[in-house]
Amino acid sequence: MSEEVVIDTQELGEKIVKVLKTIYDPEIPVDIYELGLIYDVFVNEDNDVKILMTLTSPNCPVAETLPVEVEEKVKSLDALKDVEVEITFDPPWTQELMSEEAKLELGML
Repeated sequence: MSEEVVIDTQELGEKIVKVLKTIYDPEIPVDIYELGLIYDVFVNEDNDVKILMTLTSPNCPVAETLPVEVEEKVKSLDALKDVEVEITFDPPWTQELMSEEAKLELGML
């Protein structure tokens, strides 16, 4: 019998967040997680991941590339089977979604 390594979904979620914090919006020197662009990260028991995210605007210059970058970087985590990135503009992104850290970084506090 092969022994299956079980990684709990919370631990996996934390690893995913670490990866998300390495991805930056090209126009704002803050990572996409602290910017509040990540609305939700779902991990099921099969280690399939779905990331619900938004962009700073529908006309964002990285609308084509940023979701692909998110998917590819998160997929680099060994334990994951499938990664799906869904873009939504509901609710639309606002500066209120930014973390205190991001606001501080951008001189908004």
